[in-house]
Amino acid sequence: MKSFFVFFIFITLSKSIFAQVNFIDAGKVYYEKRVNQYQLLDNDDEWSQLMKKSMSKITVNEYVLTFNKQNSIYKLNKESDDIKYIFGMKPSANDCIWKNLSNNTIAMQREVFEQTYLIEDTLRKLEWKITGEIREIAGFECKKAVTKICDSVYVVAFYTDQIPVSNGPNSFTGLPGLILGLAVPRLYTTWFATKLELLPPDSKLSEPKLKGKLTNWENLQKDLNKGMSDWGKSGPKYVWNALL
Repeated sequence: MKSFFVFFIFITLSKSIFAQVNFIDAGKVYYEKRVNQYQLLDNDDEWSQLMKKSMSKITVNEYVLTFNKQNSIYKLNKESDDIKYIFGMKPSANDCIWKNLSNNTIAMQREVFEQTYLIEDTLRKLEWKITGEIREIAGFECKKAVTKICDSVYVVAFYTDQIPVSNGPNSFTGLPGLILGLAVPRLYTTWFATKLELLPPDSKLSEPKLKGKLTNWENLQKDLNKGMSDWGKSGPKYVWNALL
């Protein structure tokens, strides 16, 4: 009986240690971002038809999220060659997102056409609904979750419990694990992790020096809605894209 009890304790501790070893607290995740540019255009006007003849249909670029339990930096890592972008969709190497999970804050430098904004606000409080769907991304088992932004824009995410850090690409957070896959169907845009590089659990990140016209989520949306009110069907898509 005593031997059985010792064996039971050993197995229990082994499982606990194994689970802890497999949890990842810090690293770099590389995401492939794909956008169907043609679908972002207003197909009813002549200008859109001319754009399609000279611009790439699909854009593919690589972004990197460097993270630990408290902070993260998200930015463009590698821009693909020979891609022609529609107006306002070319990625900027100056764009950068700093998240402080401990303080529940975000600071985001983002170029929107000719203006550079510095968005400082709290992290979005998204109402995620976790479904039963499972898929593998970059070697990790991921669970599906859905939410909405800007009142009506549907977002699909896949997160993994093996990386128990509530973070993800762009401004997205709020799930019990790192988001490795993300899709915004109305913007014909997806992000999927391609690889993970481990960092020591005690890795520190330095807050980047960001600049731009200071604003927050609410005021940025108001500015963009006003500036793009006469852009037809394409206008709202540009606004939503800037708010991701």
